[in-house]
Amino acid sequence: MTLLDLTPRVATGDRLSTLPVIVIGAGPIGLATAAHLVDRGIDVTVLEAGDSVGAAVRSWGHTRLFSPWKHLVDPVAQAMLESSGWVLPDPEGAPTGAELVASYLEPLAALEPIASTIRTGVRVLAVTREGMDRTRSTARSATPFAVRVTTATGVEELSARAVIDASGTYSTPNSLSSNGLDLLGFDDIRDAVTPALPDVLGRDRARFAGRRTTVVGAGHSAANTLLALAELARQETGTTVTWLIRNTRAVRVSSSPDDELPDRARLGSRVDEAVGAGLVNVVDGFEIIRARRSSSGVELAGHRHGEAVTHETDLVVNATGFRPDLHMLREVRLELDEIVEAPRRLAPLIDPNVHSCGTVEPHGFRELTHPEKGFFIVGMKSYGRAPTFLLATGYEQVRSVAAWLAGDLESASRVDLTLPATGVCSTDLGAGVGCCS
Repeated sequence: MTLLDLTPRVATGDRLSTLPVIVIGAGPIGLATAAHLVDRGIDVTVLEAGDSVGAAVRSWGHTRLFSPWKHLVDPVAQAMLESSGWVLPDPEGAPTGAELVASYLEPLAALEPIASTIRTGVRVLAVTREGMDRTRSTARSATPFAVRVTTATGVEELSARAVIDASGTYSTPNSLSSNGLDLLGFDDIRDAVTPALPDVLGRDRARFAGRRTTVVGAGHSAANTLLALAELARQETGTTVTWLIRNTRAVRVSSSPDDELPDRARLGSRVDEAVGAGLVNVVDGFEIIRARRSSSGVELAGHRHGEAVTHETDLVVNATGFRPDLHMLREVRLELDEIVEAPRRLAPLIDPNVHSCGTVEPHGFRELTHPEKGFFIVGMKSYGRAPTFLLATGYEQVRSVAAWLAGDLESASRVDLTLPATGVCSTDLGAGVGCCS
């Protein structure tokens, strides 16, 4: 394992010191990162692939989070906003994704000097060092990063003194296949598959009404979709709902009397009620191997309790969770856990087999450090495939990283965070936002 270098700041030669820190992603964590860097007087550029800030959150804007406002706003960002007259919404109220964007992300992004740091419609293709692949070591930490991007006008490379990847995981869902590889036959059924958290009772209603839908996945985004489909089944004749899970039970969607987020605690019981009422048919222990078009819709084939089985449906909702896009980081020297693909020092703290959202220990730049000095993955993407991320955790991450970049090792090392107590939890959102209901 590479020795951990705790020296504050990245090397700053004459040119390096003139370059900005590049932040990838303008979601809640990316914008909070910008706020912390601006607050410390560090030049920053935020690159957002979407046409506006919070693009991933907007895609599931109809969904209500189960974290209340008091856990969703970064403290430094809040101070900046309040200095302009902004008022925090009801601290105990839980917003929808759309409300989070409209009442927090958009006002924050509109503040000067935050607004001038943001470039939208810029997709990051790769990160490397100028003139170096990952095998070159001489003067590496003193060499600027090169961030290759694509924009409306073509491909270009941007230089940076440091890079913070807050891009989330929403654009890279896990496979429907139980073995983690691309599902055999997926191209044949692609048009029948929707990503997690479709707007079943709103924008996407016509797509699901009167049809057979199978939701694959055992987390909270699956539960939210099941509840919406159950309501649609009450309203629209011919609408049927199947919940297909790989395990023998949906351990992530369970209620706990000790959960300090009551909306999350109620989620499991609401799904149980829908199952008990016959609105949701549960098929457990189903390991999907392949898919194909059939004469009546889509056929999922696999094994269930050791026997070959098939399942017929019209539509499939992929709520299997997310994984980080590491291809864009192929030329960066990373140190990742071999199981969850999180930074190696962070992985034991977030192992979903041991921890829930509220039992993750506070952590900062030390746990997020890679052999590539000046490069950090923060937010949901820092958790790799672990589904236990909360926004408040990400805000503490970026506070610590910004302090380290500013040379304030004392502040960077002082990590303190109180999270709501939880039972079992899962975000399954990939956008780095926190849990939803």
